[in-house]
Amino acid sequence: MKKIEKIAVASRSFSKHPVLREELSELYSHVQFNEEGKTYQGESLISFLKDHDSAIVGLEHLTGDVLTRLPQLKVISRFGVGLDTVDVKTAARLGIKLAVTAGANKRSVAELVIAFSIMMLRQLPLANQELRSGKWLQRKGRQLSDCTVGIIGMGAIGKDLALLLQAFNCNILTYDLVKHVDFCQQNQIQEVDLETLLQQSDIVTIHIPFTEQTQLILNAHRLSLMKSDAVLINVARGGLVDEHALKEMLKSNQLAGAAFDVFATEPLQDQELLALPNFFATPHIGGSTEEAILAMGRAAICGLERAVIPEY
Repeated sequence: MKKIEKIAVASRSFSKHPVLREELSELYSHVQFNEEGKTYQGESLISFLKDHDSAIVGLEHLTGDVLTRLPQLKVISRFGVGLDTVDVKTAARLGIKLAVTAGANKRSVAELVIAFSIMMLRQLPLANQELRSGKWLQRKGRQLSDCTVGIIGMGAIGKDLALLLQAFNCNILTYDLVKHVDFCQQNQIQEVDLETLLQQSDIVTIHIPFTEQTQLILNAHRLSLMKSDAVLINVARGGLVDEHALKEMLKSNQLAGAAFDVFATEPLQDQELLALPNFFATPHIGGSTEEAILAMGRAAICGLERAVIPEY
């Protein structure tokens, strides 16, 4: 027998996936999907979630104001990783249960970092751009093999990336507020402070959540510590890097290149940054693989039942 709770699915990716739609609809009798493919925020999000018991959300921002205006909502299950888009304190105060599954998209994101790394070290975006404009320049690049890679954040994605990098015989450094002594020792990974990681790495890749403590963790000063032939990769969250300072460094060749999948404001509006030949951008597609979407979607479905009131 189907469960009678009313479920609202705000996530666009979940809503347009036929397998996830079918699996959720088999369990619940009242499911409302995001049929229009809209990005619900503020008033439109409140209107969509109104009168529902549970919600599956992606990148929608569930602020304190939104949550307090949804008295019937009792469960929020995240399609994706992290709870930085949810006012956890307000949810706890209102008795709203939350569910998130760490690592559901780890391989998808880790593989994108590998792709970005090779692409930027070999200057593939620039080579392609030049070829399209009629230039035949055989630029000399660098191999990922034997590079020093600095991983900021050794959570599920950071660990998976570290294991993939072993095939390239990379020297791996990591910085994290939480120590991962056993994992690092088993995999010959050196835990260092952030400044040392920035100074010594050929590639710096970010895998931490966006919080008050991590906002602009790579500010202008810390970016200036990186080697001039290094590459910076961000597939974590926007707002972790000072994008203006990054742009100035790329323009003056103080940094060899950068590849970003996430930005402080999305969609990215800085056309000057986008036009730089040593900058490559994608529209927040880190978890956008068939395998990751299914894994995150099924985790979100399970989360409707295993959600708990957060401790705050």
